[in-house]
Amino acid sequence: MDLPEDKPTSSSALPKESPNFIKDSTLRGVLTAFGVGILIVATIALLFGQQIGYKRGISYAAEQAKRIADGEEISASNVKALRARSDTLQSQLTTAQQERDISLANLADLRDKVQALQVENLQAQQEEQFFTEALAKKGGTPLQIIGAKIAPLPENAYEYRFDIGRVDAGNQQRVLVPKLTLLDDVNMVEVPLEPNSYKINGIARIRGRFIMPKDFAPKQVKLELAVGNDKLEHIYDWQLGQPVDNMPYSLEEAPEADKRPVSNPDKAASTTASTAK
Repeated sequence: MDLPEDKPTSSSALPKESPNFIKDSTLRGVLTAFGVGILIVATIALLFGQQIGYKRGISYAAEQAKRIADGEEISASNVKALRARSDTLQSQLTTAQQERDISLANLADLRDKVQALQVENLQAQQEEQFFTEALAKKGGTPLQIIGAKIAPLPENAYEYRFDIGRVDAGNQQRVLVPKLTLLDDVNMVEVPLEPNSYKINGIARIRGRFIMPKDFAPKQVKLELAVGNDKLEHIYDWQLGQPVDNMPYSLEEAPEADKRPVSNPDKAASTTASTAK
């Protein structure tokens, strides 16, 4: 009996895959995996870069925030000191504002006083001019000594002060030439005066200083005055007065020659020289 022929099954009937198809599939898988890997790596790098940049930005901002004008770092340990310094500066500012207000008030007061003194000075000049003109119309007045004084200074120096009066008949200023001489029993020393001449038509105030010659002890002082042909000579006794307590230590510390009028003209007949303690 004849057996039937075996027919090929369906599986055995399928065609086998070609080697080229397998290679293409493998290549596509590799490329896909490579692309995915690159994408993952780029994403991770981006995330890390953002994280690092953020941290650095935060650190820089925090560092800048911790700095103050003097370069000191603000921390819990010195906040109290900074607050105390701020309070001190505020107190100093308040004090400076108060001192400014006081200074402005004093300045306004001084300005008022200066204006008042200027008015008084103008009034005094007007009165002097009035009396000078009145005396000139009556023929003027001859030379006369209104006040005289010699005061001691440190380092064997002395200050002379002479107030001289004269009114010219023509109401014109004339040249006054003074001469001061120190006298003892047998010697005389002429004191160099600076300036050596003055303008006078009313009152001239002769002021200056001189150094007493070493080992010279005057007994008298002679003052000679000349305005043209009008001359005057007066001799004063050199006397020791009361000790001076407020004399400066050196001549450099002594103020300028006193320009005030001689306070007591009754003592013009005797020159008073005081010695320091």
